[in-house]
Amino acid sequence: MNSKTATRIAGLAAALLGVFPVFARGSRDAQNSAAQNNEVVVWTYDSFNSEWGSGPGVAARFFEETGIRVRWVSHGDAGTMLSRLLLEDGAGADIILGLDQNLAGRALASGLLEACKPTGAEKIFPELVVDQDFRLIPFDYSYFAIIYDSEAVPVPPQSLEDLTAPSRKNSLILMDPRTSSPGLGFLAWTKAAYGPAWAEYWQRLAPSILTVAESWDTGYGLFTAGEAPLALSYSTSPGYHLEYEKTERYKAALFTEGHPVQIELAGLLAGAKNKANARRFLDFMLTPSFQDSIPLTNWMYPVIDIPLPASYRINTKPGKTLKTEPVTSEELNRWAAVLKN
Repeated sequence: MNSKTATRIAGLAAALLGVFPVFARGSRDAQNSAAQNNEVVVWTYDSFNSEWGSGPGVAARFFEETGIRVRWVSHGDAGTMLSRLLLEDGAGADIILGLDQNLAGRALASGLLEACKPTGAEKIFPELVVDQDFRLIPFDYSYFAIIYDSEAVPVPPQSLEDLTAPSRKNSLILMDPRTSSPGLGFLAWTKAAYGPAWAEYWQRLAPSILTVAESWDTGYGLFTAGEAPLALSYSTSPGYHLEYEKTERYKAALFTEGHPVQIELAGLLAGAKNKANARRFLDFMLTPSFQDSIPLTNWMYPVIDIPLPASYRINTKPGKTLKTEPVTSEELNRWAAVLKN
């Protein structure tokens, strides 16, 4: 009963009129609390929670096992998601899922993440652990690679330098390192390969670039639509085409200088409103129920030892893993200036 209705009721004492709003507010608070206690809010990137991504199946399995609903909040690509998280001080999120090691430094420096070593952490492949305090927890990984259409590219590139050949003009689709984690990973890759001369490499590469997409979804979609025969993606992408399209047309070009790994991470927000549920989700994340959904939906490798689908036979792991260093804001600005000129 609201106060406007209460004032119309004859004979009620003035003191009693105040009881009803308090009671109504208390009921709403209890309902909101109950709703929160039955959910966990997870921020992620668009493709993870798409109809073909891992999100829907993961949420269904988690609810079946725990009775807790996952409320996904999608924020474009990982770079965009992190920027939003920092801008809003993590407001509304219990977990952030989908950052990688190239974005980890900014996330950890923010102080927004809380240490949370989940049950089963000892099963994670040790080389994938990027934070010993488990403020960020690995949940999948793969290797950055240039994917090529073998029907359009009879001789694939064998190195980063091969991408700059005049014959590759307007043949390559990349992603923006300011908004996309694959884009940031590729910039870090060129830094690792060329050192201080990375900007000069990008000047040579520029004529080969057809477009720089805002996100992996957009860029790889243009590639599969036939807009260009080369695109930045992952060494696990060919398995997708084999599994769902029954084709081995799309392949990963293996480069002599090696390939960087991308480790995708999830973290508990220190200000999480549903912290107990969030901890249960992070425990669940390292179980086979979550991990065995990753290969055929997120098209990455699981972080624990479980069998892989048959289609992964086409996914070749690089012979050399290239170690990369974080990209600074100054380097991002320099990259933008190079491509603008």
